[in-house]
Amino acid sequence: MSKNHSSGQEKIGYFIKNLRNKRGLTQNDFAKLLKTSQSAVARMERGQQNFTTGELQKISDALGHQILSLSDSVDFRVTGGKKLHGSVTTNTSKNGAMALIACALLNKRQTTLHNIPKIEEVFRIIEVLESIDVVARWQDSSLVIIPPKKFNLNKIDKNAATKTRSVIMFIGGLIHHLSEFEIPHAGGCKMGNRTIAAHKYALEELGVSINTTNDSYEISHKKLKPNSIVMYEAGDTPAINTLIAAAGIKGQTKISFSSSNYQVQEACFFLEKLGVKIEGIGTSTLVVNGKENIAEDIEYYCSEDPIESMMFISAAIVTKSELEIKRCPIDFIQLELYKLKKMGLKYKILKMYKALNERTDLVDIKIFPSKLKAPTDKIHALPYPGINTDNLPFFVTIATQAEGQTMVHDWMWESRAIYFTELNRLGADVNLLDPHRVLINGPTQLKPAQIVCPPALRPAAIILISMLATNGVSVLRNVYAIERGYQEIAERLNAVGAEIEVVSGV
Repeated sequence: MSKNHSSGQEKIGYFIKNLRNKRGLTQNDFAKLLKTSQSAVARMERGQQNFTTGELQKISDALGHQILSLSDSVDFRVTGGKKLHGSVTTNTSKNGAMALIACALLNKRQTTLHNIPKIEEVFRIIEVLESIDVVARWQDSSLVIIPPKKFNLNKIDKNAATKTRSVIMFIGGLIHHLSEFEIPHAGGCKMGNRTIAAHKYALEELGVSINTTNDSYEISHKKLKPNSIVMYEAGDTPAINTLIAAAGIKGQTKISFSSSNYQVQEACFFLEKLGVKIEGIGTSTLVVNGKENIAEDIEYYCSEDPIESMMFISAAIVTKSELEIKRCPIDFIQLELYKLKKMGLKYKILKMYKALNERTDLVDIKIFPSKLKAPTDKIHALPYPGINTDNLPFFVTIATQAEGQTMVHDWMWESRAIYFTELNRLGADVNLLDPHRVLINGPTQLKPAQIVCPPALRPAAIILISMLATNGVSVLRNVYAIERGYQEIAERLNAVGAEIEVVSGV
């Protein structure tokens, strides 16, 4: 986090603390008014909380005092045209962390997850955990999770839960503690319809009933049973939910047509450390030999994020820079690199080694300034081992600097491609053919502009990266969507030559 950003949060936290004391409220009293936890209040008063406008209004109402008269939006002011240089290290994975936190609910003893990224998505999921009496505390960059003897989901933090789609993965673990419960509808990026059909159909095969109401999912079961499951779609979160559920059921469950993406493999590696035998890791058929009443004190290291590696790769490409990106999970960006090689990208693999989880292969990659040509066929995502759907938007930014016409087909999300046209405000030539396909003509000299951040993580990230390649000063407003998935991204890009100022509304 940048110094300006941090000081802005600290100012808000200090102001809130003073108002609370003046009202004669304890942190616990204030937490009850906000319908959150005492630890969440302590975190916001320490300046470790990013606030949305809605959250600040809720605090203002509880304290009877307007917290801010200006916007609480956190913006990036980006001075483009700077060459990147040196080396940058890939952080650990948002999606992997979400999978591991969901897996930890299966365990009845202490789980210590090392190298969990301190990002908004993780902060929201911790607030949800704390609201249902789970101990979730930081020890430096490690997250300690201890489940309660009895879960109480009646007081779940709905505000935090509806800001992250990851809460849906809690079902797989909670069914082993409760016979019936409700969770709020999942949130996350706004990219069109995202149903829970794949979760519902798979978990039904294990004896779980899921009823959808206007604002929640009602989950119930009697006897859980192992089974043979065909996944309705190869989604990552449905696969993880099903894995967790099957891991706690004694007997053998076969999961066919499963996602084998990096976060699914991360969940498998963790569950194996809990003593669950899983066959077929990295393939589309998983055989889970479950065990009941899992209670192990366990430590596990979250591995690196291939999507962040791809973001740094694209930043080097569009700024025509020589940049070393360390700790890249090669298995999950290998096809992306091959496509880029065929477009003319020059790069070198410097070395290969294991991640701290002792399972994931990492490499250091050096990117060199290259003249790119548009590919002769379209670029589209597929379930692993295809191009990752979260990496696909970066090809749009890259294509703005490639000679010729590139088609990007984003078939998974019926409205995400619309966000790609925001690059036109930076001087790109992106033509929307339909809700799924864009044609990009390049190369174009990008120019500065002011843009409000899209409410979706990866489209927001490609706008930031594109701003690095402009010839002036751009402003990206309300960057919460980016901070959901990237830790201290402005500071880390600045360390390799970018010029990004974090501007707070305080």
